[in-house]
Amino acid sequence: MTDPIVLPLEKVRNPRDLGGYIGYEGRKVKMRRLLRTGKISDITPHDEKFLLNYGLTKIIDLRSPLECRKMPDSQIPGVDHIDLSISTDDNTKGGKKDLAKVFAVYRKDQYAGFRMMCDRYRSHVVKEHAQNSLHKILEVLANTENGAVLYHCSEGKDRTGIVTVMILYLLGVDMETIRQDYLYSNYMLNSYRAIRDQKMKEDGENLCFRANMRILGSVSDAFLDTSLIAIEKEFGGIDNYLREKVGVTPQLRDRLRELYLED
Repeated sequence: MTDPIVLPLEKVRNPRDLGGYIGYEGRKVKMRRLLRTGKISDITPHDEKFLLNYGLTKIIDLRSPLECRKMPDSQIPGVDHIDLSISTDDNTKGGKKDLAKVFAVYRKDQYAGFRMMCDRYRSHVVKEHAQNSLHKILEVLANTENGAVLYHCSEGKDRTGIVTVMILYLLGVDMETIRQDYLYSNYMLNSYRAIRDQKMKEDGENLCFRANMRILGSVSDAFLDTSLIAIEKEFGGIDNYLREKVGVTPQLRDRLRELYLED
């Protein structure tokens, strides 16, 4: 696998360019066209200048409406901003009382976070809202002839990860390369998890709670496999899923390959 291209951004987690991967008919994914990141709230002037110089023309925010309201994206002059949530749910939905209950479980059951993440990955592919949003994302890409499109969620690993899997699959990238790109988020978020864990340790949180928080801040083969197995069992594979549930026509697929693969 080609090493992922990491972007030198100061205040954006997990920023990468999908360019360089080998796709359909041996054609490489174009550089400066498809960017995946974490949230872009409070970016620095350096980051804004870099992204504009890099050719950024559109931002797709995959977060829930509540997340967008709580931490809105930085507005970059001349860049179109599109909200296309993969899920309407937010981790903090329900207020502090419900969150306190969840945290109480996390302090007792080290696998609670793992099960929750698996449930989330399943919903990201089987729910109609997610399928409709994925179709709209692909339509945006198919209507972007020039410049870079940046799409992101909070940490750029789960919702962004699933969207990236589907984009790279349509571009003809092999599944092992797609999986390794997905798993690379763990490396990109090592410092983030370590800093957060140290703070929790200082706050007196127990080992079970900290284990759950590490899971929530990571990606895993098991999470991605939950999505892929759900697609296989319920829709007969990725090709059927993309055609029947996401509405990917041969024309849309070919348009994406025309725009995002080198000649």
